[in-house]
Amino acid sequence: MTTHSETKFLPYTAQQMYDLVSDVANYPNFLPWTAAARIKSMTDRGDHMEMRADLVISFKVFRETFGSRVLLWSEAKKIDTAYLDGPFKHMQSQWRFVDVDGGCDVSFNVDFEFKNRLLQGAAGLFFYEAMQRVVRSFEARATEIYG
Repeated sequence: MTTHSETKFLPYTAQQMYDLVSDVANYPNFLPWTAAARIKSMTDRGDHMEMRADLVISFKVFRETFGSRVLLWSEAKKIDTAYLDGPFKHMQSQWRFVDVDGGCDVSFNVDFEFKNRLLQGAAGLFFYEAMQRVVRSFEARATEIYG
């Protein structure tokens, strides 16, 4: 099992960062290794929205599609993602956005394990660097959009 957690202060509002991260359809425009994104459905669950989405991840010779259920909690400014199908045994992530003086704290947690032991071993070698790059990509995108 591979996990990563971090909290980072950014000079944007919690709403701005929530909007950016919840815009899954635009991930291929800025997120490393994301070759494609497809929103399969959006369902209003009353207190939150439920999105079903597929992401195509491409890294060197590795190219896989995986499906996720994304729960968008607009009022609470949080996003929970659960794995549905693809190359993982399991995968889940959480984003939390909290307004603080001068910006917001963005918390990101991910926990996953590949089905394939070889892929899991390879993931362990570059995982921390990859997760930092993903978080930096969201930060760079926020600077680009909200400046």
